[in-house]
Amino acid sequence: MYKNLAAALAAACFFSFLSPTTPAHAESAARQKPVKAAFVYVSPVADAGWTHQHEAGRKEMMAALGDKAVQSTFVENVAEGADSERVIRDLAASGNDIIFTPSFGYMEPTMRVAQEFPNVRFESITGYKRAANVSTANARYYEGRYLSGVLAGRMSRSGVAGFVAGFPIPEVMQGINAFTLGMRSVNPKAVVKVIWLDAWFDPPKEREAAMALFNEGVDVVSFQVASTAIMAAAQERGRYAIGYHSNMRHVGPDAQLVAITHQWGKYYADRVKAVADGSWKSQDTWGGVREGMIRMDGFSPKIPQTVREEVKAREKEMIAGKLQPFQAVGAPIRDNLGAVRIEVGRGLKDEEILTMNWLVEGVQAPRRK
Repeated sequence: MYKNLAAALAAACFFSFLSPTTPAHAESAARQKPVKAAFVYVSPVADAGWTHQHEAGRKEMMAALGDKAVQSTFVENVAEGADSERVIRDLAASGNDIIFTPSFGYMEPTMRVAQEFPNVRFESITGYKRAANVSTANARYYEGRYLSGVLAGRMSRSGVAGFVAGFPIPEVMQGINAFTLGMRSVNPKAVVKVIWLDAWFDPPKEREAAMALFNEGVDVVSFQVASTAIMAAAQERGRYAIGYHSNMRHVGPDAQLVAITHQWGKYYADRVKAVADGSWKSQDTWGGVREGMIRMDGFSPKIPQTVREEVKAREKEMIAGKLQPFQAVGAPIRDNLGAVRIEVGRGLKDEEILTMNWLVEGVQAPRRK
């Protein structure tokens, strides 16, 4: 997950870093022993959320490949910065063949350790810097946000939704904007109120923010933080919430409208198989609904069938390439200060999406320095 705004804005270079290259140590023949894979997690492995979903991906990878093909370990609750660099270095020194680091704040530590261990492969998840032995991968989270916004727009009675966000960086801006555009595609007067937490994982603060939004008339809340506290708050207050990262219906059986889940198992399995057969190379991956990396799960039985069919139809259009959340159709897309950001008939290029630093019309958010 992103943490440093200045570094995140540099993601304009996402597609222009080093050309894919194969590490000098790449094997030309299949390995005779299991690949050793390690994972570093930014928060505890809970029953839902960001880290839970990556752990689910690790387990899916193990089930797909088997113990004879891969051995894996993980270290949880590792703070970004010096702690993560120490952990990543220890994992590299202990004989791991490939190390997955799924948090944006792990990017720089990963790059530094990778220089010291050129024979180890690294997968920087949500990072953008690459090297001969460092790949990058992320998901188009904003695609799921748009679809959940359509659903929220249909299910909200007040037309006022909330969004609890970690940090005001491009990945989060994309999500807030796509969610709002989805809502306003079915309710042009919809409003989304944002609270910034300046934290990815702080359950008490997450709960407090959700309660504050509910007190302001919000009846549907979305979020981009790592725990289930907001879903639990929605369940307590009798409001709706959009699950994120993983299915949270067990926490909010009445509250969850749908969960936008991230699917990492196939990617992890494919990258480990590439190490095993000697085909691993540094590359960029940015997949979404079409690639199966973003999925809608856990639909509420309260959703009318016509609304569910409408959302699924939008999903099919997205998969077919007919729907792009950041494309202006019929009217320009403006920011929340009134300036035109996307002219009619134009859609944002990936480089523009990756550096997004503005909020769309309909978003109410505290000004940031």
